Amino acid sequence: MSMSTTVLSRFGLVRMSGRDPHQQHRVASPLELFFDLVFVIAVSQASQNLHHGIAEGHAGAAVLSYVMIFFAIWWAWMNFTWFASAFDTDDWLYRVTTIVQMGGVLVLAAGVHDAMADGQWATVTWGYVIMRLAMVTQWMRLAVSDPELRAVALRYAIGIASVQCLWVVRIAFSAEVQFWTFWPAMLLEVLVPVWAERARTTPWHPHHIAERYSLFVLILLGESLLASANAIIDALNSGEHAEGVVGLAAAGLVLAAGVWWMYFSHEYGEQLDSTRTGFGFGYAHYLLFAAVGAISAGIEVELDLLSGEPEHFTATTASLSLSVPVAVFMAVVWLILLRTRISGTASAVFLLATAAVVACAMLPVVTVVGAALCVVLAVATIEVQRIRRSRRASAA
Repeated sequence: MSMSTTVLSRFGLVRMSGRDPHQQHRVASPLELFFDLVFVIAVSQASQNLHHGIAEGHAGAAVLSYVMIFFAIWWAWMNFTWFASAFDTDDWLYRVTTIVQMGGVLVLAAGVHDAMADGQWATVTWGYVIMRLAMVTQWMRLAVSDPELRAVALRYAIGIASVQCLWVVRIAFSAEVQFWTFWPAMLLEVLVPVWAERARTTPWHPHHIAERYSLFVLILLGESLLASANAIIDALNSGEHAEGVVGLAAAGLVLAAGVWWMYFSHEYGEQLDSTRTGFGFGYAHYLLFAAVGAISAGIEVELDLLSGEPEHFTATTASLSLSVPVAVFMAVVWLILLRTRISGTASAVFLLATAAVVACAMLPVVTVVGAALCVVLAVATIEVQRIRRSRRASAA
């Protein structure tokens, strides 16, 4: 045991270094599961404000602000997830730094309404910066602990810290300037890992990463089901449009089940076999996560339409608010997860079902039922492929 390791052990610390990317039976830690829970609050706030924005007749602005908010949620979650996959020590300092990040998520969640409703981004920005600076601390700890990984760790730390300066400076300007400067700052954020990983690839665990993404999909689905159920229960308690509300509830359950079925139809860890595939998988999930998070808002807008409250939006707007997130999810899940797992014919049927979901918005009366039927068709297509593959494997 080296002298530095002995000193660290006296303080209850572990030397931070790369974990084995081929470790057997690697699963999410209790800390990672705890970390995910605070994101439920942020996602809930974003979804609720998306619903209110659409219902109040500001669909375009609401969608744009939702896209911006969800980037902050997704990017902070994703960066911690990949870092934890490669360097989790689970000692007290690592836990404290992670809890600081969780505090940043709560600050961000507290500012979501002001950002999406009034264009006031200060609270969201500070919450985001807290999360990101906590990650800088983690990367600096790695740089000190592991000489072999120092170059990549310093690149991450310097890159992240530099972009945070831009986020903070933006607060001093008007809402319009903050809006337009968001996009270049976002681009710089997503380029930091691309630049940093050129120094050396971090040793993330493919199956652990796949599991972590799967768990976040479940969290998003849970939030969607909860928000939709609460809205539907309130509508049922009011005693109006009971039959329509029950039908909407059933269709909402089918949509949620279909999302789950499509995403969890295959194991994906083995396809994360390089940095290139890792970046593609990780970055594309922004659209996938945001779409799942928006489905509950679409169901609530449809409920507003059913309850006779559409003072500021049309039936087509309500239909699009549900069909577009479902279609975006289906398109992304095909592109990054299913495209290489199902036949060309099955892909064609799946993509036709995806297009049909959007087309259902042109017929507002049947949008929810039509979208649910299209999702069922897509799921059936996947299952037929799975059964055929299983039969071929058994025959072989």
